[in-house]
Amino acid sequence: MNSLANNIFNCFKTKHNFTLQEAYSQYKEKPKETVRARIYDNLGIKFERIAKGLYRTIQNNESCILLEGDGRDLSILKDNSIDCILTDHPWLDTKSNKGGDRAFAEYECFKYTLDDFKEKARVLKDGCFLVEILPAENENNYKYLYEIKQYAEQCGLLYYSKVTWKKGNFVSNTGRKAKNSQDVMIFSKGKARNMRLDVKKSQKLGYTCFMSGTSKMLPTVFDIAPVPKNKKIHQSELPLTLCEQILSYVTYEGETVLDSFAGSGVVGEASLNLKRNCILIEIAKENIQKIKKRFLERANFQEVSLCI
Repeated sequence: MNSLANNIFNCFKTKHNFTLQEAYSQYKEKPKETVRARIYDNLGIKFERIAKGLYRTIQNNESCILLEGDGRDLSILKDNSIDCILTDHPWLDTKSNKGGDRAFAEYECFKYTLDDFKEKARVLKDGCFLVEILPAENENNYKYLYEIKQYAEQCGLLYYSKVTWKKGNFVSNTGRKAKNSQDVMIFSKGKARNMRLDVKKSQKLGYTCFMSGTSKMLPTVFDIAPVPKNKKIHQSELPLTLCEQILSYVTYEGETVLDSFAGSGVVGEASLNLKRNCILIEIAKENIQKIKKRFLERANFQEVSLCI
């Protein structure tokens, strides 16, 4: 019976409110008395009555947990415990980092192995999304980018889509080609879960239906300027707006996001802004302190758990 209450909660948690009739329509296989009873039993816990026949879900306060450690070791996390992984790993590509106004990375870099993706698949829930921020393909890294796709596939992480992140008007003149982009590569653990509203089917059947995929159609490009150098707290810091937009496509409110290479902590800030929980893992002590300061300076973040 508790599973029915959870299903009702998950069904309507992204809506401002819902009616009993909508709940009945969504669970036609259940007696109306049963659906109504599960809502009544969980008033003040999962649901709140705001008018006669009108309810809304109760969202718990979100939190961000910051862990000092190696983001390649996820043994602290339980199986199937994460709703989304969004991360920008410190990828090793020294040839591509030469020249122009870009220096070698000032932090330890590495290349993923199959074991890394086994761990990602282990902690990610079925149907949920892994989002990797990766360099644009070039003559130095194309083999590695192909290996990443192979590793993911071997672990049951299916290639879902790739969206280019265009860095506004910023141009870095390095290598053979001016650089202005990175790739947002998205995988799902098995078949992608049903997040996208199926308008035609909903209209035909008279109740809300969803189809497999992200919550809405992905854009052709994320056109977002990078963080200005004088405002960065980490060399490869992602823009807050980029992280927020990505999370809006692949997660719901109240879900848990993992960034295993936290860097600046921006994924945590984006998660809290969107009412998601977040787990950040960062190996460098100096970055831990910068992330801590980042959150302490945001007065709207009332609960940040720091586990160091």
